[in-house]
Amino acid sequence: MPVRQLPEQVINRIAAGEVVERPASVVKELVENAIDAGASRIDVFTDGGGRRRIGITDDGSGMTAKDLALAVERHATSKLDDEDLLQIRTLGFRGEALPSIGSVARLTITTRHASEPHAWALSVEGGEKSEIMPAALAHGTRVEVGDLFYATPARLKFLKTDRTEAEAIREVVRRLAMARPDIAFTLAGEERAPVTWAAALPGAAGRLTRLGDILGAEFRSHAIEVHAEREGVVVAGYAAAPALTKANALGQYLFVNGRPVRDKLILGAVRAAYSDYLPRDRHPVLALFVTLDPREVDANVHPAKTEVRFRNAGLVRALIVHGLKEALAREGRRTAANSGESALSSFRPAFTPPRPASWDWRASPSAPVAPMPFEGSAAPAFTERAQAVFDVGAPSADVRIETQPVADLVDRPLGAARTQIHETYIVSQTRDGLIIVDQHAAHERIVYERLKASLAANGVQRQILLIPEIVEMDEATVERLLERSEELASFGLAIESFGPGAVAVRETPSLLGKTNAGGLLRDLSEHMAEWDEALPLERRLMHVAATMACHGSVRAGRRLRPEEMNALLREMEETPNSGQCNHGRPTYVELKLSDVEKLFGRR
Repeated sequence: MPVRQLPEQVINRIAAGEVVERPASVVKELVENAIDAGASRIDVFTDGGGRRRIGITDDGSGMTAKDLALAVERHATSKLDDEDLLQIRTLGFRGEALPSIGSVARLTITTRHASEPHAWALSVEGGEKSEIMPAALAHGTRVEVGDLFYATPARLKFLKTDRTEAEAIREVVRRLAMARPDIAFTLAGEERAPVTWAAALPGAAGRLTRLGDILGAEFRSHAIEVHAEREGVVVAGYAAAPALTKANALGQYLFVNGRPVRDKLILGAVRAAYSDYLPRDRHPVLALFVTLDPREVDANVHPAKTEVRFRNAGLVRALIVHGLKEALAREGRRTAANSGESALSSFRPAFTPPRPASWDWRASPSAPVAPMPFEGSAAPAFTERAQAVFDVGAPSADVRIETQPVADLVDRPLGAARTQIHETYIVSQTRDGLIIVDQHAAHERIVYERLKASLAANGVQRQILLIPEIVEMDEATVERLLERSEELASFGLAIESFGPGAVAVRETPSLLGKTNAGGLLRDLSEHMAEWDEALPLERRLMHVAATMACHGSVRAGRRLRPEEMNALLREMEETPNSGQCNHGRPTYVELKLSDVEKLFGRR
């Protein structure tokens, strides 16, 4: 078959296969165009999950008649001034979206520029462009897309239900609304009630307001501000305290220069930062915004522009890990227990037993068996015999404590220890409430942080193998491991080349004891291929340290003296991340006096 030039319509449909994957892709491209046009308000309407109709209206700068005629041509754009693809400051830049959409759907664009006496309209159906006609529009641009994929019926078979496609559109608009809190968004359609996110004030406060509107009040109450800056790279945003987690990573929203992305490097950095706080099967909720010089990041690596490539990936990763760890350490004692809501919900009974209309005190088990003479100041119903039913035995804890706690201890963050109950929980009194501490979980975190500090100060102790273990792998994997040999050595794993396709393991971390070096290296290489980091070894070392901390800490069931309880509270106050143990569970629950009053109906 001879080589031939494809017709323009076929070229556009091929391009549409990359750009227009589903209705949500159309919404993404059109909303990004509205943002680039300087809009302060964007309205999105969909019908039939976006398959029957998509409408995007904005109050941006609009287009002149000349620009409108060019806008639906392939590779025509207003966003590249000097043809420099390394200096991209807008969300769109390829000039493919409008012609691609017009080749597979019925596209109508109505727009008005401030310099024009009236608006202009243009239609494109199946790649066929109409004449530009005068139209009515006050300002900005309105884009309508109807009968998506009518020109390519085969693509319709791959669309999911209207509800599923509508949810994908909602997620796209949510992400773009998070990126630009200064723009008001409205999302409406027959599949949902209209949702409006009002424009927020500039700065961190406005960003948190927008994130709270989208992610919910629970995220706002748990949000911790993140900010780190180094060598022109800025990482900002909000991360939820470890008490708020999800079963998957869908609650992690990442943005690079205002562009929503799904980047493995950033996801891996988030996982590393939270590794000390969460169990393996839980994932944090956060929204991080990375800002850097456009020349330091390549946005032209994916047809839908959902992936980026950093010039200095190591700097970005390190900054994200540092920023998150610093923020979490700053709010180290902040858990779900800070507001007594979760504790209060546990106290509330699932049902209220019905109360009889008339209550006869004589039917009570506390009623006296026989009339008894009045003696002293005690009423018959409260005599010793009547109260025998309340005898529950001796207390199962050490309650020897001062009648009044020392004043300065009461003012400390975790208060003054008052008692120990069930030989597991310490009850302390603060100036405005009380705190219940899980002694094992609290001491486990303290011991774990000490072990980490010791590892950081003294390094990882190594054990030299009597006979080096030779591990055979493919050459690409060997090169990948040898490139990171210095990093692996800092974790106590010493390797060196042993000819093509083989690595000699000479030393392993002492903490791991007798280990399968071959299996360890294969795990490391697989993880490095995916995430470009040596996290598994660090995680295994930290897991061993956590296990040692768990076994070396105060056990539940041990009776503590008052001075020991107070000493544990003081150490918690000095220990970073003491709000939760190594397994992600809270170490204490705090109840304000107002919370206790709610329990008893005083408020």
